Amino acid sequence: MSNVLPFKRPSASQRHKGNTLCRRGFHKWQAEKATPFDVKSGKLVTRYRCARCGATKVDAR
Repeated sequence: MSNVLPFKRPSASQRHKGNTLCRRGFHKWQAEKATPFDVKSGKLVTRYRCARCGATKVDAR
């Protein structure tokens, strides 16, 4: 037999799972491993990406 595909439409809570936190500003920031560090004007620059929505931010210290 073949695999059975679900024809039921996903509920609103399943479609927006984890996204409501990001819309309210509670992102889940993780440092990007592909570009670990970048030096810009003598400061250490780290890029972060949200694990839920994919938004990016740059932190210069």
